[in-house]
Amino acid sequence: MVILNTGFWNELWISIDDLALGTWMALSVSILAILIGTILGALIGLALTYGNSVIRLLARIYVDVIRGIPVLVLILAFFYVLTVWGINLQPFQAGVLSLGVFSAAHVAEMTRGGLQNLHKGQTEASLALGLSFPKTFTYVLLPQALRQILPTWINTFIETVKGSTLVSIIGVVEITLVTQQIIARNFLTMKFYAVCALIYFCIGFSIERLGKYLEKKFAIK
Repeated sequence: MVILNTGFWNELWISIDDLALGTWMALSVSILAILIGTILGALIGLALTYGNSVIRLLARIYVDVIRGIPVLVLILAFFYVLTVWGINLQPFQAGVLSLGVFSAAHVAEMTRGGLQNLHKGQTEASLALGLSFPKTFTYVLLPQALRQILPTWINTFIETVKGSTLVSIIGVVEITLVTQQIIARNFLTMKFYAVCALIYFCIGFSIERLGKYLEKKFAIK
């Protein structure tokens, strides 16, 4: 195979530190973004489910608007447009926040769907037994909703990792940008793009296997 020639392996060895740094950066952006998206999205999902008409309307506008905007546009908006209002974000900060805001819209819909799929009788029965609504939500509704949300949350996490490739356009040195810099040095285009794709595949596959493990662990037995 062509990919097995000595020149490629020498270049790969020389570039291993850069690829490791790019992988770490991509993971850092993705993990922080999904954490922000999960927290913000869960709150918006609760607003969609239990809020009054005004709160539900505001939450729905957020979800529909953000889901309708391409991730690349959000990234550019956070990095460039916010400077108009004197908010100057570093590339890493802009990348994390834009991906976090985008994933929050999807998590909000997951949360709303997971909670609304639960039978209302469970809430009524818990309240009849003397449980307050916060306790009913925490001990009865939330554990069941999480089981329904988990598979789609894992998918959103994977999509966030893939979306992290776009932050290279504002100068975040993640795997894609590192790969382009390496190719500019050695012109081994196909081979190093294959390495880049393999790294992303390994990350995505690991997250998918983690999701399967968590699904089995928290499944109702």
